[in-house]
Amino acid sequence: MFAVIKTGGKQYKVTKNDVLVLERLAGEQGETVSFGEVLMLGDGDTVTIGEPNIDGAQVTAELLETRKGNKITVFKKKRRKDYRRTKGHRQMETVVRITDILAKDEKPAAKKAAPKKTTAKKAEPKKAEAKPAAKKKAPAKAAAKPATKKAEPKKTAAKPAAAKKTAAKKPATKKAAPKKTAAKKED
Repeated sequence: MFAVIKTGGKQYKVTKNDVLVLERLAGEQGETVSFGEVLMLGDGDTVTIGEPNIDGAQVTAELLETRKGNKITVFKKKRRKDYRRTKGHRQMETVVRITDILAKDEKPAAKKAAPKKTTAKKAEPKKAEAKPAAKKKAPAKAAAKPATKKAEPKKTAAKPAAAKKTAAKKPATKKAAPKKTAAKKED
Protein backbone atom coordinates (compact mmCIF):
# COMPACT_ATOMS: atom_id res chain seq x y z
CA MET A 1 0.00 0.00 0.00
CA PHE A 2 1.25 3.49 -0.81
CA ALA A 3 0.08 7.02 -0.21
CA VAL A 4 0.88 10.48 -1.52
CA ILE A 5 1.01 13.03 1.27
CA LYS A 6 1.54 16.77 1.29
CA THR A 7 3.70 18.46 3.93
CA GLY A 8 5.96 21.49 3.93
CA GLY A 9 4.65 22.58 0.51
CA LYS A 10 5.89 19.35 -1.11
CA GLN A 11 4.35 16.02 -2.01
CA TYR A 12 5.87 12.64 -1.07
CA LYS A 13 4.98 9.12 -2.18
CA VAL A 14 5.37 6.91 0.90
CA THR A 15 4.98 3.28 1.91
CA LYS A 16 5.16 1.66 5.32
CA ASN A 17 8.63 1.81 7.00
CA ASP A 18 9.94 4.52 4.62
CA VAL A 19 12.35 7.03 6.14
CA LEU A 20 11.81 10.60 4.93
CA VAL A 21 13.64 13.89 5.41
CA LEU A 22 11.04 16.66 5.60
CA GLU A 23 10.82 20.34 6.41
CA ARG A 24 10.99 20.92 10.16
CA LEU A 25 8.02 19.58 12.13
CA ALA A 26 7.07 20.38 15.70
CA GLY A 27 7.69 17.58 18.18
CA GLU A 28 10.34 15.69 20.08
CA GLN A 29 12.27 12.57 19.20
CA GLY A 30 10.13 9.43 19.49
CA GLU A 31 6.76 11.20 19.20
CA THR A 32 4.09 10.16 16.70
CA VAL A 33 3.17 12.60 13.93
CA SER A 34 0.13 12.25 11.68
CA PHE A 35 -0.35 13.68 8.20
CA GLY A 36 -3.98 14.45 7.34
CA GLU A 37 -3.40 15.78 3.81
CA VAL A 38 -3.47 12.48 1.90
CA LEU A 39 -3.83 13.16 -1.82
CA MET A 40 -3.79 9.58 -3.12
CA LEU A 41 -3.99 6.03 -1.78
CA GLY A 42 -3.03 2.93 -3.70
CA ASP A 43 -3.29 -0.75 -2.85
CA GLY A 44 -2.43 -3.12 -5.67
CA ASP A 45 -4.71 -2.33 -8.60
CA THR A 46 -7.06 0.00 -6.75
CA VAL A 47 -6.10 3.66 -6.60
CA THR A 48 -8.11 6.32 -4.80
CA ILE A 49 -7.53 9.93 -5.77
CA GLY A 50 -8.67 12.74 -3.51
CA GLU A 51 -10.38 15.95 -4.56
CA PRO A 52 -7.99 17.49 -3.32
CA ASN A 53 -7.69 15.28 -0.17
CA ILE A 54 -9.13 11.91 0.77
CA ASP A 55 -11.53 12.41 3.69
CA GLY A 56 -10.65 10.33 6.75
CA ALA A 57 -7.37 9.00 5.34
CA GLN A 58 -4.32 9.44 7.51
CA VAL A 59 -0.61 8.59 7.50
CA THR A 60 1.19 8.25 10.83
CA ALA A 61 4.94 8.47 11.34
CA GLU A 62 7.47 8.31 14.15
CA LEU A 63 9.72 11.34 14.54
CA LEU A 64 13.33 10.08 14.53
CA GLU A 65 15.32 13.33 14.79
CA THR A 66 15.41 17.04 14.07
CA ARG A 67 18.69 18.32 12.63
CA LYS A 68 20.31 20.89 10.39
CA GLY A 69 20.60 20.05 6.72
CA ASN A 70 23.57 20.49 4.42
CA LYS A 71 25.03 23.94 3.95
CA ILE A 72 23.72 25.95 1.03
CA THR A 73 25.99 28.62 -0.40
CA VAL A 74 24.30 31.78 -1.69
CA PHE A 75 26.53 33.80 -4.03
CA LYS A 76 25.53 37.11 -5.61
CA LYS A 77 27.53 38.95 -8.22
CA LYS A 78 27.04 41.90 -10.52
CA ARG A 79 29.58 41.93 -13.25
CA ARG A 80 31.79 44.90 -13.84
CA LYS A 81 30.45 46.57 -10.69
CA ASP A 82 32.86 45.06 -8.13
CA TYR A 83 29.94 43.53 -6.22
CA ARG A 84 30.19 40.05 -4.69
CA ARG A 85 28.41 38.62 -1.65
CA THR A 86 28.65 35.10 -0.24
CA LYS A 87 26.33 33.74 2.44
CA GLY A 88 25.73 30.28 3.86
CA HIS A 89 22.54 28.74 5.20
CA ARG A 90 21.59 25.44 6.88
CA GLN A 91 17.88 24.62 6.87
CA MET A 92 16.33 22.73 9.79
CA GLU A 93 14.88 19.35 8.79
CA THR A 94 13.06 16.46 10.43
CA VAL A 95 13.64 12.76 9.80
CA VAL A 96 10.55 10.52 10.15
CA ARG A 97 9.72 6.83 9.64
CA ILE A 98 6.26 5.99 8.25
CA THR A 99 4.52 3.60 10.64
CA ASP A 100 0.99 3.30 9.26
CA ILE A 101 -1.15 4.22 6.26
CA LEU A 102 -4.83 4.36 7.17
CA ALA A 103 -7.63 4.60 4.61
CA LYS A 104 -11.06 6.00 5.41
CA ASP A 105 -12.69 4.35 8.44
CA GLU A 106 -9.58 2.29 9.35
CA LYS A 107 -8.20 2.18 12.86
CA PRO A 108 -4.49 2.01 13.69
CA ALA A 109 -3.11 -1.42 14.50
CA ALA A 110 -2.43 -1.99 18.19
CA LYS A 111 1.23 -2.04 19.07
CA LYS A 112 2.65 -5.27 20.43
CA ALA A 113 3.53 -5.06 24.09
CA ALA A 114 7.22 -5.27 24.86
CA PRO A 115 8.25 -8.37 26.81
CA LYS A 116 8.37 -7.80 30.54
CA LYS A 117 11.88 -7.40 31.85
CA THR A 118 11.02 -8.04 35.50
CA THR A 119 11.36 -11.82 35.14
CA ALA A 120 14.77 -11.43 33.52
CA LYS A 121 15.99 -9.23 36.38
CA LYS A 122 14.96 -11.82 38.98
CA ALA A 123 16.86 -14.54 37.13
CA GLU A 124 20.10 -12.53 36.93
CA PRO A 125 20.79 -12.33 40.71
CA LYS A 126 20.52 -16.14 41.04
CA LYS A 127 23.21 -16.57 38.40
CA ALA A 128 25.38 -13.97 40.08
CA GLU A 129 25.19 -15.82 43.41
CA ALA A 130 26.26 -19.10 41.83
CA LYS A 131 29.39 -17.64 40.20
CA PRO A 132 31.32 -16.64 43.36
CA ALA A 133 30.93 -20.14 44.87
CA ALA A 134 32.31 -21.79 41.71
CA LYS A 135 35.39 -19.53 41.61
CA LYS A 136 38.68 -21.28 42.47
CA LYS A 137 42.13 -19.99 43.23
CA ALA A 138 44.39 -19.45 40.27
CA PRO A 139 47.46 -21.72 39.96
CA ALA A 140 50.64 -20.47 41.66
CA LYS A 141 52.49 -20.19 38.34
CA ALA A 142 50.14 -17.48 37.12
CA ALA A 143 50.50 -15.55 40.39
CA ALA A 144 54.32 -15.72 40.28
CA LYS A 145 54.46 -14.32 36.76
CA PRO A 146 55.09 -10.56 36.86
CA ALA A 147 52.59 -8.41 35.07
CA THR A 148 53.96 -6.75 31.96
CA LYS A 149 53.53 -3.03 31.78
CA LYS A 150 53.41 -0.94 28.69
CA ALA A 151 56.38 1.33 28.33
CA GLU A 152 55.31 4.79 29.29
CA PRO A 153 56.41 7.56 26.97
CA LYS A 154 59.34 9.51 28.32
CA LYS A 155 58.48 12.91 29.53
CA THR A 156 60.86 15.60 28.50
CA ALA A 157 62.08 17.62 31.44
CA ALA A 158 61.10 21.21 31.26
CA LYS A 159 64.17 23.32 30.71
CA PRO A 160 64.54 26.10 33.21
CA ALA A 161 63.86 29.39 31.59
CA ALA A 162 67.06 31.30 31.15
CA ALA A 163 66.88 34.59 32.93
CA LYS A 164 66.95 37.30 30.38
CA LYS A 165 69.71 39.67 31.12
CA THR A 166 69.02 43.14 30.01
CA ALA A 167 72.17 44.73 28.84
CA ALA A 168 72.99 47.94 30.56
CA LYS A 169 72.07 50.74 28.31
CA LYS A 170 74.99 52.43 26.81
CA PRO A 171 74.86 56.16 26.88
CA ALA A 172 73.85 57.52 23.58
CA THR A 173 76.77 58.78 21.61
CA LYS A 174 76.66 62.44 21.11
CA LYS A 175 76.88 63.61 17.62
CA ALA A 176 79.77 65.83 16.98
CA ALA A 177 78.72 69.38 16.48
CA PRO A 178 79.49 70.59 13.01
CA LYS A 179 82.76 72.40 12.91
CA LYS A 180 82.49 76.03 12.39
CA THR A 181 84.58 77.05 9.54
CA ALA A 182 85.73 80.52 9.19
CA ALA A 183 84.12 82.15 6.32
CA LYS A 184 86.58 83.19 3.74
CA LYS A 185 86.59 86.80 3.08
CA GLU A 186 86.71 87.69 -0.45
CA ASP A 187 88.75 90.74 -1.14
